Amino acid sequence: MRRLFIAAAALLAAISCSSDRSGVLKVYNWSDYIGEGIISEFEQWYKEQTGEDITVVYQTFDVNETMLSKIEKGHEDYDVVCPSDYIIERMLNSGLLLPLDFASIPDSINYIAKNRSPYIEKMFREINPEIDANDYSVAYMWGTTGIIYNTKYVTDEEASTWDVISNPKFKDQVLIKDAPRDVYGPVLIYLKQKELKEGKVTLQELMSDSSDESIAAVEEYLKSAKDNVLGWEADFGKDQMTKGRGVLSLNWSGDAVWAIEEAAAVGVDLKYVVPEEGSTVWFDGWVIPKYAKNVKAATYFIDFMCRTDIAIRNMDETGYVASNGAWEVLESQIDEEQDAVDLSYFFGEGADSVHVDGTLYPDKAVIERCALEHDWGADTDKLLAMWSRVKGDNANSMTYIIIGALLLAIIAAAAVSAHKKRARHSSKRRRR
Repeated sequence: MRRLFIAAAALLAAISCSSDRSGVLKVYNWSDYIGEGIISEFEQWYKEQTGEDITVVYQTFDVNETMLSKIEKGHEDYDVVCPSDYIIERMLNSGLLLPLDFASIPDSINYIAKNRSPYIEKMFREINPEIDANDYSVAYMWGTTGIIYNTKYVTDEEASTWDVISNPKFKDQVLIKDAPRDVYGPVLIYLKQKELKEGKVTLQELMSDSSDESIAAVEEYLKSAKDNVLGWEADFGKDQMTKGRGVLSLNWSGDAVWAIEEAAAVGVDLKYVVPEEGSTVWFDGWVIPKYAKNVKAATYFIDFMCRTDIAIRNMDETGYVASNGAWEVLESQIDEEQDAVDLSYFFGEGADSVHVDGTLYPDKAVIERCALEHDWGADTDKLLAMWSRVKGDNANSMTYIIIGALLLAIIAAAAVSAHKKRARHSSKRRRR
């Protein structure tokens, strides 16, 4: 991967001296979010399909807002980028996206049309009721937000509710993702259970609720749980769970799969659950920014990423779930040792009782109590201010000592195992 970055830097220098971009495709994606060798395979496939040479300049980012800032200012002419759901919404609302013209691709290789999941299509329509996001973006990976827990210390019943975060039994043993959107949504859903059950509000309405009242309620709840918080973590929570240094973690499903597998290897039994009150689903998707210079190659690239064998490889190597509704993708994940789940919402008829990992592919009953997060626009600053107050109140000297020790342990472990491939199931998404 390092050699790829060096080559990309050299190519970018050459491109800056030339206005011709017909033979170059600039891709901006999350770190470790694509399978090995897929870029070179795309270059070959593109040549076979169009008769034209293409060279991919592949760059990565770790924070949604870093990527967005470059595009908003027009400083970068990326052809394809992979933002998260709320950033897709923001870019769509700001007129920063070009519509996708998949009619320009021959029907025989139009993998978008062939492999689109009905669930993904439905969820992308909910991004903006007035503009169908499916016309501007194609989902890449998706997942849920829930609780990873150590079964030695936390029962299934305790983990079945978001109230477990504030359970005094788990003082100094809770890890919370340092991602305000992914914490705010589930906590608000928990706090608004009465209104939800009485039909006074819907899950989707809550995802757009940036009222002072709701922000204050979430802040109060999180502060009430501050004695339980071992750390606010960007990427070390799943690792600490495998070592038994935390008993539960508010985390993403992709990280949960990684943690469960790693923990099992050392005799630690972890589980993942989406609490009964409900939670959020998230998506990352491919878009073509308005400043793109090679729309044709960008369109073919997005299509190529939806080819079933490519989707399976990306899924296996990144650890996240491909947003691909092809039956071949489902078959690749069948495991008769797993419980049967209803995936008819995602794959259609015939998938109402399939044996797959329910952490990766949630049962229909779980999905029905989950909602898509929304961009808050100008109110985002209110969310960030609340988050800063919550973490600030909790950041006593002992917290810093614990976090510092954990970080040093992680760095040491990383140095020892640097020779091993650790890309699988690593965390990509940094949300604000």
